[in-house]
Amino acid sequence: MLEQITAMLALLGVLSLFCQWLGWRLRLPAILPLLLCGLILGPMLGFFNPDAIFGDLLFPIISLGVAVILFEGALTLNFKEIKEHGGMVTRLVTLGTAITWGCISVAAHYLIGFDWPMATLFGALVVVTGPTVIVPMLRSVRPKTELASILRWEGIVIDPIGAILAVLVFEYMAVAANSTTHVLHSLGIMLLVGLGLGAFCGYLVGLVLRHNWLPHYLRNTAVLTLMLAVFVGSNVLQEEAGLLSVTVMGIWLANMKGVEISDILEFKETLTVLLISALFILLAARLNADALISLGWQGVGLLVVVMLIARPLSIWCCGVGTSLSSRDKWFLSWVAPRGIVAAAVSSLFAIKLEAAGVAGAELIVPLVFLIIIGTVVIQSLTAGHWAQVLGVKASSSQGLLIYGASQFSRALAKTLQAHDITVLLADNNWDNIRLARMDNIPVYFGNPASEHAENHMDMSGIGRVLIMSPYRQLNPLVSFYFQDIFGVEKVYGLNNVETTVNGSSARHQLSESYLKRLCLFGDAISYSKLASLMAKGASIKSTRLTESFDYSMFMAQHGQNAIPLVYLQDNKLIVISAADAASLTVGVELISLIPGNIKPMVKAEEAN
Repeated sequence: MLEQITAMLALLGVLSLFCQWLGWRLRLPAILPLLLCGLILGPMLGFFNPDAIFGDLLFPIISLGVAVILFEGALTLNFKEIKEHGGMVTRLVTLGTAITWGCISVAAHYLIGFDWPMATLFGALVVVTGPTVIVPMLRSVRPKTELASILRWEGIVIDPIGAILAVLVFEYMAVAANSTTHVLHSLGIMLLVGLGLGAFCGYLVGLVLRHNWLPHYLRNTAVLTLMLAVFVGSNVLQEEAGLLSVTVMGIWLANMKGVEISDILEFKETLTVLLISALFILLAARLNADALISLGWQGVGLLVVVMLIARPLSIWCCGVGTSLSSRDKWFLSWVAPRGIVAAAVSSLFAIKLEAAGVAGAELIVPLVFLIIIGTVVIQSLTAGHWAQVLGVKASSSQGLLIYGASQFSRALAKTLQAHDITVLLADNNWDNIRLARMDNIPVYFGNPASEHAENHMDMSGIGRVLIMSPYRQLNPLVSFYFQDIFGVEKVYGLNNVETTVNGSSARHQLSESYLKRLCLFGDAISYSKLASLMAKGASIKSTRLTESFDYSMFMAQHGQNAIPLVYLQDNKLIVISAADAASLTVGVELISLIPGNIKPMVKAEEAN
């Protein structure tokens, strides 16, 4: 039996990896391959029966996995960021959540036959969307910047809020079932333990991180271990308080001043891919095919209410008084796929409710998975066409993501912004990010190829990537990451090989194909050369080529010292690479780097 459990755990890991790869390859939310894999192995073939294989270990595995999911989601709930992303997001995660919760609860009561406590719990479980399904969909659909930002931030923020709501409803049900005469007293103790211990431990962990009382290599491991200890300890003090404690602990850390949690969020990426992917296959394999089929038209009717009544009503009520057009609201009304949080939390609660003998508990998981399957599949297939019909798709993305916020990158970004080109600077160096913020340039602090960046970095209007950082080990990783997203021809990088007396070392030379296609500004331009020129007073200038001052006159003035960077032609931005046949004709706006020691020989139509 032990060997069988070990084999199944290894199989779960391999299948999780394959499903993640398949989702990336097909440009679909990974939840779809994971769900399909679990359904095939479990209900369809009967090959994988989690209850029979893991036995008493199943509940601890699921409960610890859910604790990690809720803690990770809570770490992203920064109240300052909610305020920064407009009133629509705030309304959606407050008023919108209440409207959606109410509509689904009523439908579950009358269509499925749940009693009111069970219907209320089900409504709380399926109010969440989540970035793991929203972000891949937005990449495929590419709606307008404002709409993409609203949907992405709604998914990030509503994850922990919806989880807290579901936990509170479930714990009220559990307290009421066990102590009908002292419901308020028992609920008060549970809230005191959950909120108090979560906040207290969050504060203590925050102090440890703020004052660097742990070596750097222990930070991530310590936070994860302490979070699990808080989860178990809360449940020991008061049954069912653990999930609330870890959620509050995560929110406290996310909003505590002077506490840097970006490395903790990056650490959870590997854990998320392995643990949560395996957990989702495990949950899907536990589905009862007969129960899913027995839902019949009542289940379909509930899905219709979720998609066509609850969501539109929420959007239109929250959109009152905003600048959103009716077309914007109709698009937002259609996009609200459910994800892993709903599946994981519902499965955990269903196990507890079934053990307690609560009527209807066996229908919770099939209904939640029906909502997940319906929303993800239907909306993934139709959202792009719907956006096109409504005319809310983003225009051709001319914007640039620049990895490396050096002095040169900041100067280029400011010049591009002056020409209404969207620019986003990303860097791992805080000083560079701080200087870019002072110049009012949008920034992302961290690795742009990380999962945290995938969920938090606003790529709206961005269609190409310029890699201009000094981090030689990270540059190829960032390049390959964005080539998968935008295509090889949309990602450019500097030739960071420095020429010595005897020439560049062959082991450090870029491939000829890379130099021909992707090398920025020519194969003789490196990061250190640009940095040296900027240190010597070089500046970036914009020159309008006209009949009275064409490109030949520009070259006559600056000779080989000027470095053409990009140019605008017919409202399109063209990036100049090593093999680019630049069409620098009359009417082109040329942006170039001019060394500081060049004295003008011809009067030019230039502007900083």
